Amino acid sequence: MTNFKRVVEDYFAIWNEEVSERRRALIAKTWTESASYLDPMLNGEGHDGIDRMIAAVHEKFPGHRFKPKGDIDSHADRIRFSWELVGPDGKGVGVAGTDFGVVAGDGRLAAVTGFLDQAPGA
Repeated sequence: MTNFKRVVEDYFAIWNEEVSERRRALIAKTWTESASYLDPMLNGEGHDGIDRMIAAVHEKFPGHRFKPKGDIDSHADRIRFSWELVGPDGKGVGVAGTDFGVVAGDGRLAAVTGFLDQAPGA
């Protein structure tokens, strides 16, 4: 049985890791080789695409971190969890969302689709 809590913890660790080599190791551990990520502003395919996408977020929002909100919901191979973006001071910056994932048989993420629940100007 997949430990969904661990998968989501690793997912946040990836988004918050600024050092490329460490982030790529976490991606390989947490995502399948053919994994995909899609939200209204970003998309990435495979380990390289996901790494490039996250690196671009770090460039745009230096020092910011993604923080989980609430509980993880799961059903069969599907997970749902919410998050917020916090600034270097640890305070929310008005950006939050909910992500839906598909977990492969080996316990790694096969796909994640993200939705923005809150964003400036939305």
